[in-house]
Amino acid sequence: MVDEPIHKCIRHWHQHVSGNLAGGLDQILHEDVVFLSPIVFTPQRGRDITKIYLRAAGSTLADLKPDDTDPSLDASGAGKFQYTKQILQGNHAMLEFETEVEGKYANGVDIITCDNDGKIVEFKVMMRPLQAINAVHAQMKAILEKLSD
Repeated sequence: MVDEPIHKCIRHWHQHVSGNLAGGLDQILHEDVVFLSPIVFTPQRGRDITKIYLRAAGSTLADLKPDDTDPSLDASGAGKFQYTKQILQGNHAMLEFETEVEGKYANGVDIITCDNDGKIVEFKVMMRPLQAINAVHAQMKAILEKLSD
């Protein structure tokens, strides 16, 4: 149904990805959100750390600037990121994406769970193939190091 919380959440997510959501990630991430990455073994807990990881991933996968105040943080994302499929039901979404990282095809899914207010409470990323994951890992590591300085 269109009035399920996930519809509002994903509409806001797409607005954020396109740079058109007032308030950005603070607007859509729950304070206690959990981020699960194919790059990091342990779950990352909390809005602040999740924002850092999502900004680094956006820079690596979608050629988005992780921090508008520091142009040196740009990665070599190809700008070919696109969502190709989405499944929405209740409080859950699965968004399949494709992109290119360092000339390597990357395919993955963002699995998003929101609360009844449409705030993201869990964000899980799964990716393939291994060569793309390795390229993403190297780029994200460099970006995360700069963001934590």
